[in-house]
Amino acid sequence: MMSITELHKLPAIEKLKIIEALWNDLANDESNLPQLSWHETELKKTEEKFIAGKLEILDWQQAKKELRSQFE
Repeated sequence: MMSITELHKLPAIEKLKIIEALWNDLANDESNLPQLSWHETELKKTEEKFIAGKLEILDWQQAKKELRSQFE
């Protein structure tokens, strides 16, 4: 097993490969993921705003541009 110290020393590309492997493992069996109450609450709030017409709908490319611009 790799220690946290060893993980910190890895190049970014290796860290990303590990993240991808972990994500794929989790995504393959969603039934084992915990149900977080705060997440459900936020999803309900978003749904309510959507139904009320209070959300601007963006395509994925536009959403990425706007998110990236917040960090420039």
